[in-house]
Amino acid sequence: METKYIFVTGGVVSSLGKGIISSSLACLLKSRGFRVTIQKFDPYINIDPGTLNPYEHGECYVTEDGHEADLDLGHYERFTNVHTSRANSVTTGRIYQSVIDKERRGDYLGKTVQIVPHITDEIKRNVKFLGNTGDYDFIITEIGGTVGDIESLPFLEAVRQLRWELGQNSLCIHLTYVPYIAAAKELKTKPTQHSVKALQEVGIQPDILVLRTEKEVSPEMRRKIALFCNVSPDSVVQSKDVNSIYKVPLTMHEQHLDEIVMRKTGTPVNGEPQMGKWLDFVNKLDNATEKVSIGLVGKYVELQDAYKSINESLFHAATYADRKVDIICIHSEKINEANVAEKLDGLDGVIVAPGFGQRGIEGKFVALKWCRENDIPTFGICLGMQCMVIEFARNVLGLEDANSTEMNPHTHDNVIDLMEEQKNISNLGGTMRLGAYDCELRSGSKAAQAYGTLHVRERHRHRFEFNNEYRERYENAGMECVGENPNAHLVEIVEIPSKRWYIGTQYHPEYSSTVLSPSPIFRSFMEAAIAYHDEKAK
Repeated sequence: METKYIFVTGGVVSSLGKGIISSSLACLLKSRGFRVTIQKFDPYINIDPGTLNPYEHGECYVTEDGHEADLDLGHYERFTNVHTSRANSVTTGRIYQSVIDKERRGDYLGKTVQIVPHITDEIKRNVKFLGNTGDYDFIITEIGGTVGDIESLPFLEAVRQLRWELGQNSLCIHLTYVPYIAAAKELKTKPTQHSVKALQEVGIQPDILVLRTEKEVSPEMRRKIALFCNVSPDSVVQSKDVNSIYKVPLTMHEQHLDEIVMRKTGTPVNGEPQMGKWLDFVNKLDNATEKVSIGLVGKYVELQDAYKSINESLFHAATYADRKVDIICIHSEKINEANVAEKLDGLDGVIVAPGFGQRGIEGKFVALKWCRENDIPTFGICLGMQCMVIEFARNVLGLEDANSTEMNPHTHDNVIDLMEEQKNISNLGGTMRLGAYDCELRSGSKAAQAYGTLHVRERHRHRFEFNNEYRERYENAGMECVGENPNAHLVEIVEIPSKRWYIGTQYHPEYSSTVLSPSPIFRSFMEAAIAYHDEKAK
């Protein structure tokens, strides 16, 4: 079949959940046997979110091919079990950079370079890139931002052009908000009408409306919206709040969103989506009653999306273990020797989060020392693993000055350091180790038991490494380097075998955890936390 292009736009307010709707639709279409992928077009001028502060944009997600991307790509992968790449995430910055590079090379033969056609043509080329590979039946393209934003206009103009060029092989889904006015005790449709009007003003008529709402939108109100927005009544569906994002594909299927999309793109509608494994997961989610409490120690814990993939990975692991996870956020800047026991005592497990920079680092050392000495199941990820190494050096190896050269370039014991080949690179992105790398595990280690194999491939996003000059001293003192990259011999995993579960990974296993394929090492950590919980209960 010819590739079908589905464009998802949003109106009224941002953060309505375009990514979740896009992911849910992709999940349903994939469950029907179609080859599906999703791409995100973000209107900000940064080349990618790699240099953005988490306060600006939440978590930075990393694809297998090493591209730093918007956190929505994490949702795409978690819902579809399909890996994304650089081609799935495009920003205004990348579009303009590409056009300017072409202009500098003389590709435009001296013509005046303009928004239309040059910028819009570049957007269209990127939209159709994955379709040209022949690997996909449906490509869902989410347009970031809100209709009416100045930044989004070139993307919407490109969508307008593509709708005409692709004909029935494309459609537009518009996600909008129907607010409930408590004083009037009623829902209001006017914001949706204005939102659709703004979309129509740039030449795009939505084919399907998805109404985000906290209250039930009556059939009469949906017919009214259809009438005023030039949309057929059976193409207005509601996305009412549910207690888990993983129920959204099921609620969308109940309202036949997948069937509407197939019908409007001329795709035969046969049978039902095969959602058996997804339903099993949701049933486990609904039936779990007993809790397991996990402390998340980091410096961005007040931000809902800063550690999104870690939170979801914990959620996956707990659900498969028939537990509800209670994530206790603990700000690392607010932990010290005097209050660490008060903050961490009673937890079933602790994760020390990744990050960059000095702020909050000493609190992580204090937390790790307490966890290690009290034998609490503990998981250090990226900087969290490096903090494990530094804390062990200071308090076990007796290297009081031990540190990372990221935090103290003049430390005498640089147990964490830049690799030699990185030291003369000034571009921040150039010194990063990004994307998936191989890791060989030591037979008999807890990490190998977790994965059930001696070879894994996980994604990285970091700049500094374990200093192999200290490796023998760590091994002799009880912290073993049980995972390493087979090519560069860089340490990927450390663990203390004498503890219940004390493991640090230089890589980010949370990036590869999905609903249908939860991260093995997160599951192992969760099992250790549950065992510790049950042990305390006895």
